[in-house]
Amino acid sequence: MRRAICNSLMIILAFVLQTSIFPFVRFMVATPNLLVILVFSIAFVYGEVEGVCYGVLAGLLMDMFYSGPFGYFIIIFGWLGFLNGFLSRHYYDDYVFLPVIMCTLNEVIYSLLLFVMRYILRGTAEFGYYFGKIMMPELMLTVLFTLILYRPVLALNRRIRKADDDKRGNELAQ
Repeated sequence: MRRAICNSLMIILAFVLQTSIFPFVRFMVATPNLLVILVFSIAFVYGEVEGVCYGVLAGLLMDMFYSGPFGYFIIIFGWLGFLNGFLSRHYYDDYVFLPVIMCTLNEVIYSLLLFVMRYILRGTAEFGYYFGKIMMPELMLTVLFTLILYRPVLALNRRIRKADDDKRGNELAQ
C-alpha cells in the first residue's frame, strides 16, 4: 500500500513538473519526459502488472491535460509499462547502462508515436524538423534526467519493498 501511494505521488509530481513548471524554465530547450522515466523505472523494478498500472495512471493524467483522442496516452504509457516490466524478467535493475538504453528506446517509441498522431494523421508531416527541433532535445534531456533520477527512484522503491517485506514477516511471525 505504501508503495502504491508513494509511486502514484511520484507520478503526479512528475506530471506537474513536466507540464506546469519545466515549460517555463528559460534555459531548457525542451522538457524532459519524467513520466517515461518513472513508468519504465517502476515497471523495470516491479514487472508487467505494476508497469501497466502506473503507465495507465501516467497516460490518464496526460490524456486529461492534452486535447486529442482520449486514451491515446493511456495506450502508449500502458504498453511502455508492460514492455519494460516484461524485460525485468531478463535483466537486473542494477545494470549501469541498461536504464540509459531503455530510456532512449522508450523516448524514441513515445516520440515516434506522437509524431504519427500529431503530424502524419493531420497531414503536416515534416520529420526532419520534428527530429531536430523536438525529438532530439527532448531525448537528450530525458536521458540526462534518467542518469539523475533512476538511482534515487530505484533506492526508494527498494527501501519501500524492504519495509513491506519486514512488515509482512512480522505479521506472519505473530
